[in-house]
Amino acid sequence: MKNEKGFTLIELLVVVAIIGILSAIAIPQFAQYRATAFCARTESDAKNAFVAMEAYYAKNLTYGSLSDTNFQGTVGVTIAVQSTTPLIIEATDTTGFCPQGSIYTLSESSGVGQWS
Repeated sequence: MKNEKGFTLIELLVVVAIIGILSAIAIPQFAQYRATAFCARTESDAKNAFVAMEAYYAKNLTYGSLSDTNFQGTVGVTIAVQSTTPLIIEATDTTGFCPQGSIYTLSESSGVGQWS
């Protein structure tokens, strides 16, 4: 019987317990990283739309609509131009996973975005 190969029940239980502990640590961190990524995606879309509008203005000396600039945002983010004097871009996270808020507003006058 000493030559039989395999794992004992104790060894298998220890391995399952270790996997359980590691997953209990990793899953909350993953959720936090995912939420941060949704916020970063919304901010990035707002900034890219802002740059697209400014590039359109530089070429045509007037602000057009976002469709005039051929700007394509990502899925889960809605972009809207709130004003052209000064230029104000509003990006809305439609997924609801961003803990900072759902609306990111980027204003030409301040040059800084703000969550609300």
